[in-house]
Amino acid sequence: MPRRTATMLASTLILIALLCAGVLMKVPYSEMSPGPTVNTLGKVGGEPVLQISGHKTYKTSGNLNMTTVRVTGADYNMNLVEAVYGWLAHDSVVVPHDTLYPNGKTEQQSTQENAEEFSQSQESAKVAALTELGIPVTSRVVVSTVIKGSPAQGKLHAGDVIKAVDGTAVRQPEDVAKLVTKHKPGENVTFTVIPAKTAAAAEKAGKEPQGSEKIIITTAKAAKENRAIVGIQAGTDHTFPFPIDIKLADVGGPSAGLMFSLGIIDKLTPGQLTGGKFIAGTGTIDDQGKVGPIGGITMKLVGARNAGARYFLTPDDNCRAAASDTPSGLTLVKVKTIDDAKKSLEQIRTGDTAALPSCSAG
Repeated sequence: MPRRTATMLASTLILIALLCAGVLMKVPYSEMSPGPTVNTLGKVGGEPVLQISGHKTYKTSGNLNMTTVRVTGADYNMNLVEAVYGWLAHDSVVVPHDTLYPNGKTEQQSTQENAEEFSQSQESAKVAALTELGIPVTSRVVVSTVIKGSPAQGKLHAGDVIKAVDGTAVRQPEDVAKLVTKHKPGENVTFTVIPAKTAAAAEKAGKEPQGSEKIIITTAKAAKENRAIVGIQAGTDHTFPFPIDIKLADVGGPSAGLMFSLGIIDKLTPGQLTGGKFIAGTGTIDDQGKVGPIGGITMKLVGARNAGARYFLTPDDNCRAAASDTPSGLTLVKVKTIDDAKKSLEQIRTGDTAALPSCSAG
């Protein structure tokens, strides 16, 4: 066999061996890539994403697309070849596995957490939208969860409305912890609550819940701190003046909040927020309408541009990363609040785009 042929054959065999080794070699990394985008003004599976009844709605046009990111599962082990390909590809990002699944979190735990965050983001989106429109929303502090084996188990239940702690009225979830930690471990604390069943029956009847009870709980010591606890997590429950349903499956996390809020506002007000334009975006939203940062911003930009978006509503805290790698043809619009977003949509609608708040990579 000629030397040149032998050398090429040996090189080929070595390359094949290296590729095989790379496929078999598992590495502690996960991949993020652009996920699907969904028009909050449109339909999915033949059903409107936003369904509003009991209140006048208006015709909409254009797109207000929420964006998503695909990630490899917690139980999936990438091989070296996949990781290298992901590092070289422009439309994906390879990150340490623990970045997406910290502390050994399983795929089931991650899915459950994302589902809970998605549900909470929907509630906050509704509250922010209605508050922006001046439509009253009734809010109350409730028991979200009761920790198994804690002093509160069997005394407080998820859904109980917390009216007061030690006679002091509770207005925000964080008030509960502040009042409990005024005690020393082992001391009694008195909760004034409306039982979950009573509250649910009143809500179904369209009435304010009545009939509070006093529950006395002996506090325990926190695991690693010398402070009193009872073993509950407080949250906020809202009663809306008319039904607003968000029909979207197989999506998790809190990052669609801003786009859901804008979609609700568009449907509840005359005129059209987009002016027929294709606008995408992302961002968490709280009950007061403040827009928060999200993960995977560069992947969401790619997904939005691939879907046809021309403008992208970008949380202020994500602006720097977004501006450093913006797809051609996509204009970033910086937003801090839902009111910022509405004003920017008006500028896009009227063609006054030169004045849009922009993102900077500096």
